Amino acid sequence: MSVELISQCSDELVDAMARLLPQLSSSGKALSVEETAALVEQDCLKLFVFRTDDGVIEGMLSLILFKIPTGLRAWIEDVVVSEATRGQGAGQKLVEAATSYATEVGARTVDLTSRPTREAANRLYQRCGFVKRETNVYRFSH
Repeated sequence: MSVELISQCSDELVDAMARLLPQLSSSGKALSVEETAALVEQDCLKLFVFRTDDGVIEGMLSLILFKIPTGLRAWIEDVVVSEATRGQGAGQKLVEAATSYATEVGARTVDLTSRPTREAANRLYQRCGFVKRETNVYRFSH
């Protein structure tokens, strides 16, 4: 089992994302090769994947890095591990790889959100050192 930082689009990645995104969200849809390439090519986004011992991508995590006046910050989004692989440490390995990378590049903080109903995910984030903040999260949708 290993975590890899993806540097380029591949058919394998497109296929893996097509399997994983619907498990993340009911609105998750497969991305085209062009959409996946555009995603991976963004300087601000680092895509980590989890591979099983046989090399199959069974999880992924997006780390977004951005500079603001108070320093470099990082945000974790779209953490998903295949149903068949959950409970085997894949999520923890992904989160640890992302937080280590963020620290290495000088991010002052790493933030994420998780719905309260995602109990296993919330326990995972706490095990990885994340602390629940007293804040309000707002969303504007058009």
